[in-house]
Amino acid sequence: MPRKPRFFLADVPTHVVQRGNNRQPIFFDDNDRRVYLRWLAEAVERWNCAVHAYVLMTNHVHLLLTPSDAEGVSQAMQYLGRRYVPYVNHRYRRTGTLWEGRFKSSLVQSDAHLLTCCRYIELNPVRAGMVSVPGDYPWSSHRANAVGEPDLLLTPHPGYLALGRTDDERRDAYRALFGSLLDEHLVQEMRDCLQTGTPFGNDRFREQVERTLGCRVGQAKRGRPKGRADDDR
Repeated sequence: MPRKPRFFLADVPTHVVQRGNNRQPIFFDDNDRRVYLRWLAEAVERWNCAVHAYVLMTNHVHLLLTPSDAEGVSQAMQYLGRRYVPYVNHRYRRTGTLWEGRFKSSLVQSDAHLLTCCRYIELNPVRAGMVSVPGDYPWSSHRANAVGEPDLLLTPHPGYLALGRTDDERRDAYRALFGSLLDEHLVQEMRDCLQTGTPFGNDRFREQVERTLGCRVGQAKRGRPKGRADDDR
């Protein structure tokens, strides 16, 4: 069965998820997470991708990146995998694949949809029942985006910067977005977009993406695809 094509565009944010094979762990302790983040920083610097949000769960990761060219996301993820997978195999004396196939991705519209994507990513540990509020989870971008904790991996997106005139105003506005969980229909829509490669945005955004690429992208109609849901555990 042929692989579904993935689509990337220069300067268009991209939501990426990569899971462990058979939903098995990809991180076994905090040192693994630190190693992953170090190589992620090397990867995005080498391939000119800006990271706006991320979360490292036990058996999967979510990233929100903006590449400077259409090859940046794929190249950065390949670079990261070529370093992290041998590290895990060597440290834990294991063999074989670590990832569940190729990473999944979805282009994201640079408006309120982008901030919704940030919320989706940083609320993963809350939805999974690991913490009660996103700030209690140390392996995500939330503390940097919401309270200003230093994180050299992150580059603020213009949509984030537009939340206020000062850092304090932006952080206050960002924290206010997390006053409640995302509506379930938005959670499901984002899962569907990742599963099918459908751009996350309005119809006009999707049409613009398809005109630029010269082809149809994702599923023709919105709705839950057949198969296993992309959950947060």
